[in-house]
Order: sequence, then C-alpha cells, then structure tokens
Amino acid sequence: MYQADSKRYDNMVYNHLGDSGLQLSAIGLGLWHNFGSVDAYENQRAIVQQAFDLGITYFDLANNYGPIPGSAEENFGRILATDLKPYRDEIVVASKAGYEMWDGPYGNWGSRKSIIASANQSLARLGLDYVDIFYSHRPDPDTNVYETAQALDSLVRQGKALYVGISNYSGAQTEAIIKCFEDMHTPFVIHQPRYNMFNRGIEQDLFPVLKAHHKAAVGFSSLCQGLLTDKYLNGIPENSRAAKSTSPFLQPKQVKQTLKTVRALNDVAASRNQTLAEMALAWNLREPELACVLVGASRPGQLVDNVKALNHLDFSDDELAQIDAILADQSEIDWSRK
Repeated sequence: MYQADSKRYDNMVYNHLGDSGLQLSAIGLGLWHNFGSVDAYENQRAIVQQAFDLGITYFDLANNYGPIPGSAEENFGRILATDLKPYRDEIVVASKAGYEMWDGPYGNWGSRKSIIASANQSLARLGLDYVDIFYSHRPDPDTNVYETAQALDSLVRQGKALYVGISNYSGAQTEAIIKCFEDMHTPFVIHQPRYNMFNRGIEQDLFPVLKAHHKAAVGFSSLCQGLLTDKYLNGIPENSRAAKSTSPFLQPKQVKQTLKTVRALNDVAASRNQTLAEMALAWNLREPELACVLVGASRPGQLVDNVKALNHLDFSDDELAQIDAILADQSEIDWSRK
C-alpha cells in the first residue's frame, strides 16, 4: 500500500493563480505522453507516486490523452482510486475538452454540447464527482465565445468543476472570454499556453492580458518536447521521440534547427551549475504570470531531476541578457505537424 512521503511539502514551491486562492505546485505533471493504454501501468503508478512524494500536486489531463484517447484519464482514475485516494483533497486534478475525441460534429471544439458531454465522460473515466479545473482546450472559430464560457460556467454551477481555464487562446481571444466570465462571475483562474525558450510569442501577446486581469498561466511544452535538455546535444538517439519519423510531436529537422542554440544554452546552464533542463524550467518560472510549468516523464527519476530546478530560480541580469542574445538568432519552432 502506497504511503506518501511525510516530507513532500518541504521543498516544493507553491504559487497562487493570480488573485485566486488556489495554489499550484511550481512544477506540475502532464499526462499527455506515457500514460496511455500502450504504456506500462506499473511505471505510470511509479511516476505518479514519485511526483506526489516530491510535492507535485497538479496533475494535468485532457479527454483525448492516450493513446487510445481517454486511456490516460482511465489509468489516472485507477491510481486515484487506490494510491491517491487518501490524498484527494491535497491534489489538483485538471482535464480539458476541445480536440477531437469522438466521431461526428459534437466530439470536438467548444460547443456547449461538446464541452458538457466531454466533462461527463472525463469524470466517469477518472471516477470523480468533480475535477478541480476544467479547460476549454482551444478556441472554437465557429462557436460564439459566450457559449463556450457559459458551458464552462455550467460545470461549476453543477458541481463538476471547482474552477475553469482555457488553453491555446491568443491574447485577444483571452480578453474576449474573460469578459464573459466576468459577466457570469465564473471562477476562471488559469490559462495554459505553450511556453519555453523557443516559443516566446505570448510574452507580448498573452502575458499582458493576464497581468491586467490578475490571472495566471501554467505552461506546457516547458522543455520544448525534449529539445531543451541534453538529450540531443550529440545527435539524435535511436530510441528518442525525434528518431521516430512518424512522430507528430518532434522531427529531426527541429533538432537540427536548434542544435547550435541548444549547445550555447547548455554552456550557460553549466556555468550556473545546472543541467540545461533545470535552467530551462527555472527560466520559464522567471515570468511572474507563470505559476506552474508542466513536465512529462517516462520514468520517476526524471521528476527528481526536474524538481532540482527549484534550487536555483534566480537569474542575474547578465545571465538573462546572455540567454536573450543566444535566443535572438533562433526562430520559433514550427509545430505545424502537430
């Protein structure tokens, strides 16, 4: 029987989501990869146990995470029902709807029917009465933003979510839906954008909107699909994600595009007595609007290494200037195949 580490809260950092009372662990566990039906369940359990023992209390899912779609929620639901059952009130469970989940016009995007049906299915897979946060996973170009906002608001009023969030919305789209939430007094607390050293567009587009409305963000792709680690410093390992030509998430061209930059960043990290991954996570958290960074893991030890980023969150002005100079010649990563 799993028993959580009694010292799990000693070293983790917890940040408020804007002006709300909810706090997230500065590092959260994303279940996008490695938690599907094709992945070893005992390894999934070990990763989740390690996360919680390290003080990670934010667990991030979506209805379509797998493969197969929905299986990440099912597997995490099994872990919730056993290992984490005594600790349910200590953790924040989040899920999302908005990417294709089932056939037909209602298994995708942001209509009221789609969002509420997706939430009900997610709760069933997770074995929960409510999630702590439910997100609109992406804006729907063919649905009025008020309808999407109203659907999320309904989940709160029905007791199926405590808070709501959005993901992949631009600054202007975020401004528009925030006005809807304000009209309905919906507890909207979080935006989840892609953010890392190679994807910085939201610094000028989104962060000012969040700051103006006292809202926070949790960043995904925090290590840019592994590019911001030492994995690809000396080429593409045979069993890596980039080596799999069928992967929609990372291609060899993206490794080659960033190699010079990654090596220079690795030198800066070494001068700070950090790994590149540790520095990249710490650098993300320098942004005051970013309350949490999501990391994935294929084994428990990766989380132990990632949490070490919290030991050195400070940057000198010279270090930040050096990083900016290195990144100045690097274009944003093209994820058009995703």
